[in-house]
Amino acid sequence: MRAIVLAAQGGPEVLQYVERPDPEPGPGEVVVDVAASGVNFIDIYHRSGAYPLRLPCTIGSEGAGVVSAAGPGVTDVAVGDTVAWAMTLGSYAEKAVVPAGQVVPVPEGVAPDLAAAVMLQGMTAHYLTHSTHRVREGDVVLVHAAAGGMGQLLVQVCKMLGATVYGTASTPAKEKLALEAGADEVLTYQNFTERLRGKVDVVYDGVGATTFDGGLEALRRRGLMVLYGAASGPVPPVDPQRLNRAGSLFLTRPSLGDHLAERDELLWRAADLFGWIGSGRVRVDVSHRYPLADAARAHEDLAARRTTGKLLLVP
Repeated sequence: MRAIVLAAQGGPEVLQYVERPDPEPGPGEVVVDVAASGVNFIDIYHRSGAYPLRLPCTIGSEGAGVVSAAGPGVTDVAVGDTVAWAMTLGSYAEKAVVPAGQVVPVPEGVAPDLAAAVMLQGMTAHYLTHSTHRVREGDVVLVHAAAGGMGQLLVQVCKMLGATVYGTASTPAKEKLALEAGADEVLTYQNFTERLRGKVDVVYDGVGATTFDGGLEALRRRGLMVLYGAASGPVPPVDPQRLNRAGSLFLTRPSLGDHLAERDELLWRAADLFGWIGSGRVRVDVSHRYPLADAARAHEDLAARRTTGKLLLVP
């Protein structure tokens, strides 16, 4: 099989497209013939060294495909099943080994590449809106980078749950995409603070360094800052007294792994997600498909914010 192998962490040039032996499943594992792999900022963090890894390895934390082999002890997944997964390394390949307990069934009517496009971001949108903060009718929400793959999903889920949703975007074209996703109003990164000062119940911030301060100012008294990513760089250390002075604000830095800790929770989030997609309540914007060999270009485009919607690698 062919795979993207990371022998050293660094720039996009360290992503090597190489031939590897076909994998064999161990106890409790399955081998999946990968239909598509999602490209996410966490992949860039893995590649760059922001998140240390044991090397060499194949990166990619999200994918979908058909099970081609099952190891000893696997009972809930069978050869021929279409499955998807997130938060397990190895999807940048033609074949991936995944723990059977971390794959979910993809229902009929949801294409494998579509499933690959929503596992990480879609379940992130689920836990952010159902666990980190339970979005309810009448909430006022700010979603940064609302035209991106993650942003569009968050906008749609928040609207589905009854919130008024403001978004931010950097260009008129991205503003149009965010509005099409359902945002009530889309602001620039220069004017969102002044427009929303003291009005927002919860800020969903995957941008980080450049938006964090303004987001705090946009929050109402006892509002919640949900910092779930750092596309523009990490946020500097925060003095907790600052949250007090700004109105007893709350700040959290959650991650998907802690919200998929039990298989029942994984299946719940995935079932909701695929149900929303199957019913048409949530639309997935797969804007770019790259051949697996072009993983470096996909990373460059994502990091430079030249893309909107979801990016996929296709073997």
